[in-house]
Amino acid sequence: MRNEGLNKKNATVSFSLGLILIPIISILLLILLIFILSDTPFRTLYFFFFGPFRNVLSFGNMLNASVPLIFGALGIIIAMKAGSLNLGGEGQVYLGAFVTCAAALAFGSFGVFAVFALILGSLCSGAVAAVSGFCKAKWNTNELITTFLISCAVIPIINFLVTGPFLDPETSLVSTRKIAENMRLPLILRPSSLNAGIFTAFVFVMLVHLFLYKTRTGYEFRIAGSNELFARYGGINTKLNTVVAMAMSGCLYGLAGGIAVLGTHHAVIKDFSSGLGWSGLTVALIAGFSPAAVIPCAFFLAWINAGARIAMQNTGLAFEVAYIVQAFIFLLSTSLAVKNILTKRKE
Repeated sequence: MRNEGLNKKNATVSFSLGLILIPIISILLLILLIFILSDTPFRTLYFFFFGPFRNVLSFGNMLNASVPLIFGALGIIIAMKAGSLNLGGEGQVYLGAFVTCAAALAFGSFGVFAVFALILGSLCSGAVAAVSGFCKAKWNTNELITTFLISCAVIPIINFLVTGPFLDPETSLVSTRKIAENMRLPLILRPSSLNAGIFTAFVFVMLVHLFLYKTRTGYEFRIAGSNELFARYGGINTKLNTVVAMAMSGCLYGLAGGIAVLGTHHAVIKDFSSGLGWSGLTVALIAGFSPAAVIPCAFFLAWINAGARIAMQNTGLAFEVAYIVQAFIFLLSTSLAVKNILTKRKE
């Protein structure tokens, strides 16, 4: 027993140390890539590292870009703690955004319905994710496959609606009509697009943490995620919890899309959610599936994207550098997470 406890403690320390080293190694890789790919590496380093903090516009936009990453990571964490993994984030973000936008356009003259539109979009995404949870609970289908396939089916349907019945012919963008002013979230750091949605994200980080570690259902999620067989023999309804966890995961992704519409884009732009699902998963991996660590990890990933964009605008550095660093972070985080999961199962 003493050896098992010592092994578990060592695994936890190793995992925490790995999460600290991953950002450091990633930054070193970033510096190396800049020296290799840039003709003016020191100028590029300046714009990459300090560009997002040069003015209110850049700083606010960087913070705003972290909001959907926070919600996406929370969605991944909820599902993961219950023993599932939701890979349908992009479709669920897109669906939540579209339903929120459609509701906001329908009730445009009643500003109070902005919250209703946000809830409706979130619930629709949650329902789509719950289908995968139900299939896993009923027929033991792999939720990785079902969430991904359903997402791949949802995206072209939303694209058809955006480019067809809901297309705004008065804009050069391929998007729906803009929602009314009274349906939009208030800006808090002009002239950037940072809005009140960031406070909603902070609140949900706290709520998810309290739910997972201070409620009975959250405890059941964590027990089932650690050992489903033990949870089942302990009287926990693991099948119901699987469906509920996937529904909650989808709702959080839907909130990411809805807040993007009400606070940032004010419309649904075609394929705007591309990459958000994987970015949310990356943030969750860096955070070690801990809600308390989601906010700094989301800021870190948003800073990398913002730095790459500003460096590209001022020095000609290819924006793909950010994708390379993200892929490297994803690889390291996934390897560490898999090692930790295998260690727990072995114990």
